[in-house]
Amino acid sequence: MNILIVSASPRQNSLTFRFSQYFQKVLQARPEASQVKVVDFDVFDIPAIGKGNFKRDALSPFQDKLISEWEQADLIFLCSPEYNWTANAELLILFDRIGSSDFRHLFHDKVIASVGVSSGRGGRQPALDINKVLSKVISFLDEFTIISPKILEVHEASKNLNEQSEFIGHPAFEAAVRNFVDYSLLLNQRWIQGRN
Repeated sequence: MNILIVSASPRQNSLTFRFSQYFQKVLQARPEASQVKVVDFDVFDIPAIGKGNFKRDALSPFQDKLISEWEQADLIFLCSPEYNWTANAELLILFDRIGSSDFRHLFHDKVIASVGVSSGRGGRQPALDINKVLSKVISFLDEFTIISPKILEVHEASKNLNEQSEFIGHPAFEAAVRNFVDYSLLLNQRWIQGRN
């Protein structure tokens, strides 16, 4: 199973990226995960509508990497920082730009799960907002992708992960991540089996 983790914070060495690296290690320890990649938004350059073109045959290096990794993935984790109690603008710009016929294939036979990363006791709202927008995109494109009903709220990321993305915090944090991984991998396995 090919897995993609999208670390959607545009800030270098963000808490979202720190969590994504930790999450990658957790997933790589699982035998079902043949390949786990992280795409970081620290060089995000997808223009908003009216601010530039976003065409499948003229992608920047960052855009090409994101699209090609997304194409190859069976299971995608979208990790958003919590900005103003919602998902960040870059992720919403991405959904707006890939919600078109040029990128329709990105929503064919995928499982997508949402993660909200907070330095405090947040994370729920960005994950819920991601699912809401994704649902509209998938419906508009009339495609077959499953959005996981289980979300992960990453609380107090800076207290639970050190700068090397190693777990240093409360056992409940690690247990929640492992439970989310178990659920997501099983959901993806059932989705794949149901397609055959």
